Amino acid sequence: MERLAAFSDGVIAIIITIMVLELKAPEGADLHALGHLLPIFLSYALSFVYVAVYWNNHYQLLRTCKRIDGGVMWANAHLLFWLSLIPFATAWMDEKQFQSIPAATYGFALLMPAVAWFILQNAIIRAHGEGHVLARALGTDWKGKASMILYVTGILAAFWHPLLSLAIYVGVAVLWLVPDRRIDRAMEKGSGN
Repeated sequence: MERLAAFSDGVIAIIITIMVLELKAPEGADLHALGHLLPIFLSYALSFVYVAVYWNNHYQLLRTCKRIDGGVMWANAHLLFWLSLIPFATAWMDEKQFQSIPAATYGFALLMPAVAWFILQNAIIRAHGEGHVLARALGTDWKGKASMILYVTGILAAFWHPLLSLAIYVGVAVLWLVPDRRIDRAMEKGSGN
């Protein structure tokens, strides 16, 4: 279990490092030159929030585990793969100044970790059984399902108005910034399998 968490933490730290390396110093030495970097910085900040939300929730998710199996390990690697593409999608969207295809690609880069997260949750539940604390905590998982629907909506909106898609992606990030206490509550009510 500790190796899975340590590996995941390391990969997530590298993802954040890659994103920050994409931030380049302005060519000028005045505030106007710095102002040109504002959209790039805001994209970085949004992507950082997404990666941080996954890191935080990953910690909560692993707290429920008593054991892991090959399915959980592969599902976790699958999640990390999709998270590792966020820096690429962020950089492309910045370079192309929020055009349709890069904005849709960014949405896809957000959608796929959400799908992978769903798969990881189910792999953990399969490894522990349906009575596991995570199964009880998730319930209908309205936030997870709503997020995926909103990502698809954002991807489609990118072809009509890319800034609308970005507003949708920001909305999903705000939704996840509100701490999710379902796992804490379920763990307080009884221990997992």
